[in-house]
Amino acid sequence: MNKRLLPALIAAVAALVVAAGLLTFQASRQITNSKQGPFGTPFQLTTMDGAPITEAAFREKPSAVFFGFTHCPEICPTTLFELDAWLKKLGPEADSINAYFVTVDPERDDAATLKTYVGNVSDRIIGVTGEPDKMAAMLKGYSVYARRVPIEGNADYTMDHTASIYLLDGTGGFFGTIAYGENPDTAVEKLKRLAKS
Repeated sequence: MNKRLLPALIAAVAALVVAAGLLTFQASRQITNSKQGPFGTPFQLTTMDGAPITEAAFREKPSAVFFGFTHCPEICPTTLFELDAWLKKLGPEADSINAYFVTVDPERDDAATLKTYVGNVSDRIIGVTGEPDKMAAMLKGYSVYARRVPIEGNADYTMDHTASIYLLDGTGGFFGTIAYGENPDTAVEKLKRLAKS
């Protein structure tokens, strides 16, 4: 063997060993992450029907959870309509999934307001609200971004917020997201996988 090629060969073998080690580490980390247990934090809130709801609801069966508000001009109504349509497309498989619309604006979104808003879109998505401090703690615990934004020249305000649908498996573990504007076929496939989790 050419002695000049030997250092290059040794370096190539070393690089392969390092790469294999990194792949093994990443694979083990993914497996570990999938077994980390429920995502989020305990909470005590209220459904749009006035019933109490806690984190246990997210652990009864797989859940699709969207965080928004009723004064939202575009993202929230679009996402709710799409989620309802995707669940209908799943057919009987959709019975394995609970779907929630959790407000990021509890000062304006009481149970009655949520019931009217969500009820105009879907008969299977459940609205969730609560006292502002409890809502703030819940949003923080689920890593949801939400910020009040004043409207210039107006006493009113809007909300900046996370626009993805959170997918939680049957134990409440983080399963993934559906992004705003996601390809509909991809979204349905994600929900199909979620239904089996």
